[in-house]
Amino acid sequence: MEQDVVELIKGRGPLTGAELAEGLSAAGLPLWLICRRSERVRIMTVGTRYLRLDRRVEGFARLSPSILREFLTYSVVGLADDTQALEGRAQEIHTHIEEVSRAKWRLAEEVMATLREGLAERWPADTLLCFIVAGDIVYSMAHDVPRPERSTGRMARGSDIDLVVVAEDQVPDQFLKELDGQIYQQKYRLLIAPHVNEEVDYIIKKVARVREQVRFDTFKHMVACKILAEGELLYGSAALFDALKAMLDDHGVTVRLEELERRAAVLRAEAEENLVKSATPDAIGKLAHLFYSTEESEEFE
Repeated sequence: MEQDVVELIKGRGPLTGAELAEGLSAAGLPLWLICRRSERVRIMTVGTRYLRLDRRVEGFARLSPSILREFLTYSVVGLADDTQALEGRAQEIHTHIEEVSRAKWRLAEEVMATLREGLAERWPADTLLCFIVAGDIVYSMAHDVPRPERSTGRMARGSDIDLVVVAEDQVPDQFLKELDGQIYQQKYRLLIAPHVNEEVDYIIKKVARVREQVRFDTFKHMVACKILAEGELLYGSAALFDALKAMLDDHGVTVRLEELERRAAVLRAEAEENLVKSATPDAIGKLAHLFYSTEESEEFE
């Protein structure tokens, strides 16, 4: 199949892993292995790897994108002796994922504006709330590859929009209940609209809940802290947002997450090396959780 890969690239120029797989009707893992082992082609990957937490991994830490997602969506395969063409196509892919990330951020802003307008009469002071975006978007790694949404199975347009709402403890529960209903309506509307097909995952909680989660003593608490640590402020109180980040620092969570990410990077490098050297069925089975993606959904359930 290596010759098939080379011939396809000669005819069409550098291709993403997904384009190669489609053009050759090939499965992801065998194709990735052929490209990694070949001296005639080169893989160039764009974007950023970042920490994900996964129950299936010892120590819970792995890197995202998964090996498969990285190969299919964020990597370009070209001829080893045509660096200029490879770099040019890689820049196109990088520009595209940045554009997708910006578009999803703008959509989050539109959702926020709709919420603010719909609940204007009951909206508390902005100093009491902050809306935080997390996930692929904040790393400029959002993609638009169609995938099924977890709860309904409907196709969504790539990366979801992870939204975390944190309210001061004195914000009335009734308002938060109404806010929940309004966000859910927006989530449903965006998912079923044929021209949008975007998924919004969200969680609403008070600061008291964050105080529990920064104990970092359960898997769900770890996930919540990781999402908060990577999050960026979309709307609301910058002071509250900064205070939440400070809570992570004060409880040593930031340092622990950094250590988990370093550990995940070592694990990823070892996994890729092991697969390239000896991709037996046994090796593939043991490392499948790194090759195939998983949904980090603990915080949004």
